[in-house]
Amino acid sequence: MSITLDQLTKRYQGVPVVNDVSLEIGDGEFFVLLGPSGSGKSTLLRAIAGLCGLDHGRIALHGRDVTHVSARRRGVGLVFQNYALFRHMTVAENIEFALRVRRARAAERRRRRQELLRLVALEGMDDRLPAQLSGGQQQRVAVARALAHKPEVLLLDEPFGALDAKIREGLRRTIREVQRELRITTILVTHDQEEAFAMADRIGVMNLGRLLETGRPTDLYTRPATRFVATFLGAANLLLARQTPDGIFCGDGQITARGASPGAAGREREVVAVVRPEEIEIARSREGLSSGYLGQATVAEVLCTGPIERVRVRLEAGPDTPLLAQPDRDGGTSLEATRAQFEQRALELASGDRVALGIRRVHLLPTPLSSFTICAKGEPAAAALARNPLLADLSSRMKTRIRTRLEPRLGDYAIDAASTASFLGTTVVGAGARVADEASWLLAHGAEEILVLPESAGVPHRVLIHWAGDAARRPTLAVSASVLRQIAAEAVYVDVMAQQSAAGERPLGIRSLLDARSEARTAHGLELRTELRYGEAAGELAQRLEQSPAQMLIIGLSHPQQLSARFGSLLASPRWPVLIVHRLQESSAQSRSAA
Repeated sequence: MSITLDQLTKRYQGVPVVNDVSLEIGDGEFFVLLGPSGSGKSTLLRAIAGLCGLDHGRIALHGRDVTHVSARRRGVGLVFQNYALFRHMTVAENIEFALRVRRARAAERRRRRQELLRLVALEGMDDRLPAQLSGGQQQRVAVARALAHKPEVLLLDEPFGALDAKIREGLRRTIREVQRELRITTILVTHDQEEAFAMADRIGVMNLGRLLETGRPTDLYTRPATRFVATFLGAANLLLARQTPDGIFCGDGQITARGASPGAAGREREVVAVVRPEEIEIARSREGLSSGYLGQATVAEVLCTGPIERVRVRLEAGPDTPLLAQPDRDGGTSLEATRAQFEQRALELASGDRVALGIRRVHLLPTPLSSFTICAKGEPAAAALARNPLLADLSSRMKTRIRTRLEPRLGDYAIDAASTASFLGTTVVGAGARVADEASWLLAHGAEEILVLPESAGVPHRVLIHWAGDAARRPTLAVSASVLRQIAAEAVYVDVMAQQSAAGERPLGIRSLLDARSEARTAHGLELRTELRYGEAAGELAQRLEQSPAQMLIIGLSHPQQLSARFGSLLASPRWPVLIVHRLQESSAQSRSAA
């Protein structure tokens, strides 16, 4: 591998701006780091170049550890957005600068300069000053200067940002041709999706300092694994669907979806479906559709953008209306569709038209977190929870909805649930003296994730993860990964062994840490730190939580009884948010199905 990054972390004022990023980039690969402003991509690039230090992690270039090597000795070429040319030097002097510093002979400097000017199509401009060049030409000089000393790695930090569209397109093509000819490993940082798709062999998408996904451009677009990537790489409609043992249902009918996993026997769950605007079919009536029927809608807006027509439609309310993961301001459901010219000619649309909608293709996200349901004994308590800063932040970043469900006798085992309906999504309850009993009651009535929120709980800077038994490891890691994609927090898995553990058993604890980190990385794309502690689980976790503010705890259970028996003390008026994850063991689910 040309570039290997291992758990790179950079903090400013205690907050990670690059958060445990691990990545491998192959020889000669053109890798694009894509993300919004403030996602940490430029800081990550500067760390690779040696222009900023790290708080944690390791960088290797072509098998050589350069974590503590100076920028000059890393063999890296760097091109900035603002060109950074020496204004008093000619094109020739700018390109030769790195070679002069390395005391290359004059003949070698001239030969290399002419070679690079040919590569970037600037032959004959040796004697011009930067002020005599256009923006695109100056950026080509910057690229040539970065390549002069034959670096093993080329780093491009948003080099096209200050250029107009036509110049950008030509310069992109030039740089890609140069990169292919020289077979130099390249990382480009950008927030421009078109740029990323046009140039990348692979794309890595960053947000909140974390590397969320990597893959080929077409794979990330058609089969994203996270909400952020699905909505950042082009437009996307996020729908809440139902996955049952009989199939997946959205709106009035059953749909066929990519990314679907078999539902647990006898269990129905809510899932998040991604529908791209081009996959929505519009017809005058249901009979005119050639794809799976979604529902009736009214055209709210039609916008022509040249070859593509953008249409916003509003689904009609009804008992089977599919819910948009993030509803409109008034709670309704609006979808975006795009139509090509031939579709526009076949069916002209105007605002107010009543139409039927179909779905051609759907992709299910693997996230186990779909939505939130506030569960409280009365309206005042529910309203207070809805204003909680952490819940508001999570729902906004997840682009999902918050429901309310009133259970006047919450936690009373003598009384059944007020409704026979399943608990959808993650159930949210307020912290209090009886929250352990309430959470146990919810688990007994089918809730799978329970978020316990103290009053005014803020966004955490660190998330501690612990599970009771190996059976709870996989679901707990899946939920933890979904949460950590939404917040700029460090992840730490804490394993706790009994104090009296024999010395021969201690290697088992180390092995559990390695297994946890490996599964988190390979199965969920989550990088986490690990800690091994000795003592009683609840006491050790409480001690760890007391060490610093702004923390959160995620607990995984394989049996509901473990909550009160092993972790009840942690829920006695906690000062930190606690997320409880419970899944039926597979053997138990299978035996119920057989029965």
